[in-house]
Amino acid sequence: MACAHPTTPDGRYFVVKGQLWRCSNPALDEATRSGLVTQLMAARRAVRAAKAAQDSAGLRIARAAVQEAKVALGERGAPWWSDGSPDFNRKRIMNTPYALWWQALEA
Repeated sequence: MACAHPTTPDGRYFVVKGQLWRCSNPALDEATRSGLVTQLMAARRAVRAAKAAQDSAGLRIARAAVQEAKVALGERGAPWWSDGSPDFNRKRIMNTPYALWWQALEA
């Protein structure tokens, strides 16, 4: 799956508006990844519907489904890499070891 945003050289994050977001686990096979993305999109639609209906119980359930799908994809929860490197998910890129790479990319 191609990413429209710059991806860090190690493939762990993509960058949106100067913030790092964890990429999906590349070890997932395509069928598993595709199924999880389908679940994620359905959960996001459920969030939208619950908000529109002002259904607070439905919103909690839908948000939990989004979280579950994102954890299964490796985008949240424990990092999918095993080398002990820290996780910089949702951090400003300039406050991470990727800052120099980002500055060079922007130049």
